[in-house]
Amino acid sequence: MATTEIYRYLSLPKKEIPLDPEGYLVNQADWGREVAEALALEEGITLSDEHWEIIEVLRDFYARFEQAPAMRPLVKAVSRALGDEKGRSIHLMRLFPGSPPKVAARIAGLPKPTNCL
Repeated sequence: MATTEIYRYLSLPKKEIPLDPEGYLVNQADWGREVAEALALEEGITLSDEHWEIIEVLRDFYARFEQAPAMRPLVKAVSRALGDEKGRSIHLMRLFPGSPPKVAARIAGLPKPTNCL
């Protein structure tokens, strides 16, 4: 569940974006391409077309089910949308190191997945 507690701000050239204590957006309406790129840079990631494909799948999943997916549902959703080769945990780990569901959800402007620590 997303929190409304502001812990810090993501500084963009024309705007300050409030983030919660775990670095997720306080207000999902603040999300956009520029915000995603800035959040990704904080993770040490430069977004490529492959990253954007996963972000789009994540945002579609959230629009349908009103929650960000944990690893298994994420793998299944990516596999259905982009094919079995991209729908593998190893592919997601390469793109979003550490915890792909958490890192990708954060960059996609979504709340932390429910089943992720």
